[in-house]
Order: sequence, then structure tokens, then C-alpha cells
Amino acid sequence: MRPSPLPNVLTAASILLPTACFAHSFGSSFNLPVPFWLYAWGSVAALVASFVVSGYFSRSTLPKHYGISRAETERHSGLPIPILPLRILSVGLFALCIATGLLGTTNPYANFNMTFFWIAFVLGMTYVTALLGNLYAIVNPWQALCAAVGQRCPRYRQGLFRYPQSWGHWPAFALYGGFIWIELYGETQPYSLALILLGYSALNIVGAGVFGLRDWFRHCEFFGLFFRLIALLAPFEIALADGGYRIRRRTPFAAIVESRADDFGVLAFLLFMLSSTAFDGLSETVAWHRWFWVDLYHALLQKYVGRNPLAAFPAMRELFSVWGAFWLFASSFVYLAIYGGFIWLQRLIVAPPAGTKELALRFAPTLLPIALAYHVTHYYTLIQTQGVKLISLVSDPFGRGWNLFGTAHWLQHTIIPDAITVWHVQVILIVVGHGISVYLAHRVALCVFGNVRAAMISQLPMLALMLLFTVGGLWILAQPLAGPG
Repeated sequence: MRPSPLPNVLTAASILLPTACFAHSFGSSFNLPVPFWLYAWGSVAALVASFVVSGYFSRSTLPKHYGISRAETERHSGLPIPILPLRILSVGLFALCIATGLLGTTNPYANFNMTFFWIAFVLGMTYVTALLGNLYAIVNPWQALCAAVGQRCPRYRQGLFRYPQSWGHWPAFALYGGFIWIELYGETQPYSLALILLGYSALNIVGAGVFGLRDWFRHCEFFGLFFRLIALLAPFEIALADGGYRIRRRTPFAAIVESRADDFGVLAFLLFMLSSTAFDGLSETVAWHRWFWVDLYHALLQKYVGRNPLAAFPAMRELFSVWGAFWLFASSFVYLAIYGGFIWLQRLIVAPPAGTKELALRFAPTLLPIALAYHVTHYYTLIQTQGVKLISLVSDPFGRGWNLFGTAHWLQHTIIPDAITVWHVQVILIVVGHGISVYLAHRVALCVFGNVRAAMISQLPMLALMLLFTVGGLWILAQPLAGPG
């Protein structure tokens, strides 16, 4: 019998596939302290218990501001925000990010722009927003630039054309998908990141001029939509009061209960926040690599690329990138189909006062705690390992041996988090995130259906969805990683 080429394909792939910069903190797996099924059943039990407890105690709607009326809230409007200095700082930091990428070192770990953008902005701003509210809305550097242009040219603020309402938020979804593709497959370096930021800046300036500042930054600028959704989780909100912006408190998660997705573009965007993070984790596992390099190769691809693994590898490598990109974008619609199916079941077992579409939009924000839990679970170790390097990079942003603020040699030792600790933190975050979503879905169901019994029954499909997401997320975390590539 002719020997199988499959082991050789896996060996070639493991050797030749490139390592992505700033991907994740760990490149190998570890043995779980107890069997996976114990974690899975324990998590299921915790969610079922939270479902029962939520059903018992969720008998009224949430107050928005701890019982304080809006008039009282505006009179006691909280901490003022220095808008102009923050906007200047925001624009200045992104200008520095672009300058260091164009003119600084090519070493991604020694260049300010990689750590600032991917760690401080993409990750850090997400967590600040989840705590304090939508700070990005008032410091958005691209909106600040466009507003400055609009002050000199009023026609620019209005735009040349009316924004097509049928587009909804789909432009933001498309741009977000492109951004995630760049994050996972772009293999960005300091110079290419600077070019991407320049291109995105040009896109915003032109887009705002075509459709007007308000509509462009409401429907198309994807960071704005991302942070606007994350801000619904915050126990504080940033609101206009006394002629300026102030941070004021509100009941945690109250904004989620009172919100709905504006359209299916927002729903797809929110589900992509979930699915892209889950896919990122899945795509690093041995199982994912085996599905492509072994199962798909054996079943289909070897007919087209040949049975010699070394000769087939260049074509297989290209196909692997296409395969990953396809499932990355498809993941949002897979999640949309699953979510829509469970919403349909909800409508089937309880006659709601609204149709399936309205229910899907109404319950969508309750998935945000899961999205944030996935995000923190997947990326928080990067704050520990690379985020702290920002302290030294501010003294030498271009990587030229400077020490502007005396911090260039601080925190030079690599921080390696304990793998077992990371695993348990991840498990806790996933279970807590899903538990909060179960509770919030109950609160929304009370608002929609109007009585406890109907709300409880209606949430059985949503509970099943949460259990599916929980066990699936834990399964991905428990899988051995494929290592480099």
C-alpha cells in the first residue's frame, strides 16, 4: 500500500507557516488540572442556576440612575471632562503613531506604533469604555480632524449627498470585517500599519465630506460603532450637561435593557464581535489545522494540488489563507443563523407582541457581556506581556536609543503569565459573561412579554443558546494550540 502523505503535509505546514506578530501570548497548550467535561458540566450547572435565580428575582424593570430622576441627575452631573485637551492628545498620539511607523525602527516590539495601536487603543480603549462609557465619542481623532475641516467649510459638514438609509450600518460592518482580517492575516509591521492608518484617515475625511459628518460617523466609522456598543455595559455614561461633557453614574447594564440594535447591520456587527474572537481562538488550534491540512486535503484538495506534500505546499498555503478568510467572514452569518433560529424558537413557544425581526434586534444587546468576556479572555494577557512596554516606548518611540522621559529601560524583562492561572481566569470570565447575559435577557423579556411566566418560558431557547456558546467557548480554550503559524 502506498504510504499516506498526510503526516508529511502536517510536518511541512508546521515548519513553513509563518509566525504572526502580536498574535497571542501562548504558543503551546497545557494539561488541564481536571478533565474538560467537569469544567463544561460545572459551567452548565452555573448557567442553569443563574437562569433559575434570575427568573425568581427578575420581577421588575431596572431603574436607569439608581432611582434618581433625570432632572436630578443633570443637576448633579458628575465629573467634568476636559474635551479639548483630550482631543488634542488623541490626534497627537495617532499622528505620532503614523510618524513612528513611517520613520522609526522596523522592529515591531521596539516601535511605539504597534504597541500603542494594537494594545493601548484596540484593547485598552475597549476596557476603559466598558468601565467609564463612550469616551471615544468625544476624543475620536478622525472625527476631530473632520470637524476641524468642517469649521472652515460648512458645506463639508453637511456632505454632498444624503446618506442612503437602506445602507444602515452595513458599511461599518464591512470595515470592521476588513480590520479583523488585517489583524489576523495582514502580518502588519510598523510601516504597513502607518500606511493603513493613513488610508483609514483619508477614507474618513472623504466619506464625511460625501455623506456629512453626522451620518458618516454614525453609520460607517466602525470604531465608533464598536465603542458605542461596548459603552452600553458601563456603570457610567458620558453625557452632555451644563454645556460640556460629564461622566455620571447609572445602574450597571441598564443601557442594555433599554437598548435595541438599530438594524440588521448592527446585529451582524455585534455577532461578528463574538464570532471573530471565537474564530481567532479556533484557528490557532490543532483541530482547525488538522481539518484543513489532513481532512480537507485527503477528501478534496489533493486531487487539485497533488499528492506530493512539498510540491503541494505553496498552493496549500495560499488556500489555507483563503479558507481562513472565508470562515472568518462567514462566522458572523453562521452566528446570525444560529441566533435567528433560537429567536424563532422563542417566538414559537410564546406568542410575543412583536415579530421575529423585532425580537432579534431587541435581544441583541444582551449578547454584549459575552462579547466582552470573549474579548478579555482572548487578549488580556497581551496587556500583561506587551502593554507594559508602552512605559518604555514613550521614551524611545522611534526605536533610536532615546530616553526622553527616563523610562526607556523600565520593565525590560518579559512577563510570562502562569498558564494554569490564565486558564482559570478565562473560564471564570466566560461563565460570568454568559451568566450576566442570561440575567439581562430575563430583564428584556420582562419588558417585552410583560409577565414573569411568559418571560421565563420565552427564555428557554436563549438559555440553550447561552449554554451552546459557553461550552463551545470552553472547548476552544481547552484545545491544544498548533504553535507557530
